[in-house]
Amino acid sequence: MTPSILVTGGTGTLGRHVTPLLRDAGRELRVLSRRPHPSEDGMTYVTGDLATGEGIEAAVAGVETVLHLAGGPKGDDAAARTLVRAAARADVRHLVHISVIGADRMPLGWFRSKLGAERAVVDSGVPWTVLRAAQFHDLVLTMVGKMTRLPLVPAPGGLRFEPVDAAAVANRLAALTLGEPAGLVPDLAGPKVYDMAELSRGYLRARDRRRPLLPVRIPGRVGKAYRAGENLSPNAERSGRTWEDFLAERLDRPVARRA
Repeated sequence: MTPSILVTGGTGTLGRHVTPLLRDAGRELRVLSRRPHPSEDGMTYVTGDLATGEGIEAAVAGVETVLHLAGGPKGDDAAARTLVRAAARADVRHLVHISVIGADRMPLGWFRSKLGAERAVVDSGVPWTVLRAAQFHDLVLTMVGKMTRLPLVPAPGGLRFEPVDAAAVANRLAALTLGEPAGLVPDLAGPKVYDMAELSRGYLRARDRRRPLLPVRIPGRVGKAYRAGENLSPNAERSGRTWEDFLAERLDRPVARRA
């Protein structure tokens, strides 16, 4: 029998890309979910809750590798600590974790929680791999879609993103999961860096809409960090589609490009 892999967050945006790659590689998969799911060919769903710890010991029992994708708006550090304690007791041989670029630099609670999760993995005693990735196109699309519903679209100065395809991140994670523990690997980002105005204009053109943009300034330490590009990675590996190509596929219409 091939060694098994436990995937947390396997039903999310990233997980739906990663699990078929691991299954096609011939690995036996367990997918952690808070709710029961019917099992599929090569993939068994197990029920557990990282917030409470219920079912986590049983989920990790007997697996060789854990791929930790589960995350949310808060509490990722506590969830990671719950998982790694169980993984260490179960003698897991490889713990792979997805984090975010800027986790160690951005003065925001969400980034601090991501850094806390990283530290839990590093301090677990389990051989580990951590990949920091940029925000997915899907997340940026949700954010821009909400902002462009307003009569005046906020365009925070200095706020930049390097959005990346979830599929590109999934390919990298699958290779890391099937390989040996590698520690902190090079960051992964999309092919281009965009400011918020560029992202909004691209979306509005794709939807054939017009909205005036309102320049705004992000105050305080957070604004200073964004203007300094602390959420970006100049030395990241770059992969996947541009924002324009993603929009063209997602909205099923060509996106006009401006020089």
